[in-house]
Amino acid sequence: MDSEHRRVNVLLLPWLAHGHISPFLELGKRLATRNFDIHFCSTPFNITSIKQGLLPPNSSASIHFVELHLPPSPELPPHHTANALPPHLMSSLKTAFNNSTSSFSTILKTLNPDLLIYDYVPLWAPRFLLHP
Repeated sequence: MDSEHRRVNVLLLPWLAHGHISPFLELGKRLATRNFDIHFCSTPFNITSIKQGLLPPNSSASIHFVELHLPPSPELPPHHTANALPPHLMSSLKTAFNNSTSSFSTILKTLNPDLLIYDYVPLWAPRFLLHP
């Protein structure tokens, strides 16, 4: 396969709220039409929600979903999303997200993306690209 036809492997990692997920999903859909392999990383609850309501049926083949498993937290509901989460629990969700580095490291090793596009919260994400 010559380099002009090589597909670029992209991993998208938005924050766990639909206000962040939706623009990342739009970016993924557009990149998927331009020779990019898109891997969209979020919690299982968010991925289910995306598949049920945010993703048009014809887009599902071009975007691959990757489950990010957050460690359990006694303070958080089991679904791990920022939607409808009381404001006083947001810091607990950020902590759980930041504690998912082991899961994320495994995802990076498995996918070996050419490009990682991440949101403002996981400032730790690029570290794993440099030092897997």
